[in-house]
Amino acid sequence: MPEKSIQFRDHLREMALPFSLALLQLILHMVFHGNYGYFRDELYYIACSDHLAFGYVDQPPLSIALLWLNRLLLGDSLPALRFLPALVGALVVVLAGMMARRLGGTRYAGGLAVLSVIVAPNLLGHGKFYSMNPFDVLFWTLAGYILIVIFGDDRPSLWPLFGLVVGLGLQNKYSLGFMVIGLAVGLLLSRQRRHLASGWFWLGAGVAAIVFLPHLIWQVVHHFPSLEFMREASQNKNINLGVFAFLIGQIRDMNFINAPLWLGGIWFFFRSHEGRYRPLAWMYPVVFAVMVVGSAKVYYLSAIYPLYLAGGAVLLERFILRKAVNWVKPVYSGLQVLLFLVILPFAIPVLPVESFIRYQHFLGLTPRAEERTAVAELPQYYADQFGWKEMVATIAGVYRTLTTEEQSRCVIFVRNYGEAAAVDFFGKQFGLPKALCAHNSYWFWGPGERTGDVAIIIGNSRTMEDNLSDLQSTYKSVKFTGTTGARYAMPFENGRMIFVCRGMRTTFQKLWPEERFFI
Repeated sequence: MPEKSIQFRDHLREMALPFSLALLQLILHMVFHGNYGYFRDELYYIACSDHLAFGYVDQPPLSIALLWLNRLLLGDSLPALRFLPALVGALVVVLAGMMARRLGGTRYAGGLAVLSVIVAPNLLGHGKFYSMNPFDVLFWTLAGYILIVIFGDDRPSLWPLFGLVVGLGLQNKYSLGFMVIGLAVGLLLSRQRRHLASGWFWLGAGVAAIVFLPHLIWQVVHHFPSLEFMREASQNKNINLGVFAFLIGQIRDMNFINAPLWLGGIWFFFRSHEGRYRPLAWMYPVVFAVMVVGSAKVYYLSAIYPLYLAGGAVLLERFILRKAVNWVKPVYSGLQVLLFLVILPFAIPVLPVESFIRYQHFLGLTPRAEERTAVAELPQYYADQFGWKEMVATIAGVYRTLTTEEQSRCVIFVRNYGEAAAVDFFGKQFGLPKALCAHNSYWFWGPGERTGDVAIIIGNSRTMEDNLSDLQSTYKSVKFTGTTGARYAMPFENGRMIFVCRGMRTTFQKLWPEERFFI
């Protein structure tokens, strides 16, 4: 048999476990993708894909463009929307195994790296609905793999490929810029700084800049709305956790049993291969510090971990071989899987909602707030999948009380992009007009042509007195018609007062510049 055929067969055998486990993860996601409902941001992404552009207030355009294509090919059902995030997650699993092998690990290290990624709830959870986050993990992992090859094999000619991945990653989510910052510091603090004098390195930087340029031009033309959004989110929405709480969040949400691996991965990159990978060791604490200072959410850092889990898997494998303690293999993997099974319902919706709430109480856990908003029975990432259909049905009931002539002039004005996107998505079956909203990218899409002389409006306050005072300053007639309500929805989406307003003293077109709300 030709040597190349033997090598190909051996490679397939080596990758059999990573591919098999990745397929199992993909199937696990697909089985439960139809549970619960559309996520708040998922509905917003759908709305954004109806307004294709080179940028949005709260995100770059790549994930939206991919969603547009996904909807064109597969449709808008939950399984259709969520297949691509799950597939991307499976690719990350395979890449983790490939990184471990590239770092010198054997089949065990590759399998351990794969298993470690699968049992990390934050990584697994990115595949449960459509967002830019699963793609973010993929781009970080691809970039990490390329860096391993560049440093390990001394191949500076791959810097342009790294730049392409970085450029595409930045077109998906800005957070990949943190990796670039961490890498730059790591290069300066290690002997690999010689790459900074390489023409290949700067060619890679140029490729990244060119790929990112269309979105940068969009930002310039629109006066950098994303900077305003990020500043407002950091100061007024995200919780400032501090160093200790942020670290505990990493250990908790990446699976406690994984902590020795990714911490060991940092050590592995610092010490092994004569310091060739040392920039990767410095990269983690730098990115960690930048995110803490920027009041990042715990999951923002999750994309960095496949790289360090792979390095840690190789380190553990070498420890086992050196100490001849093979019993560690089944014990460690068994503990990983055991804890994974315990926390699985928090990563993907494998339980009916009532069963999940009982299970949560059984474990003595309560939902943690990710933002400066109250949570109730469910974590925010689950609660934001409830209440949208009920809200739109309530608005539709109010809409049906209007005369045919009033309906032809009516606008529906809501207060955040989740409400607006729900009206746009579910309202089609009720014949509702598109929603008006001044939150984030909805503000750029404008007030439309209807003046707002007849409007259904969700009040901005929690009290009747404040809502009436606000709306009566603009409308001659304001009539309270009911409230929103759904048991499992986020608390601030329940009890929202709905009003029918007539006789506007101005127009939405005139008011629109003052309504801008980026956060």
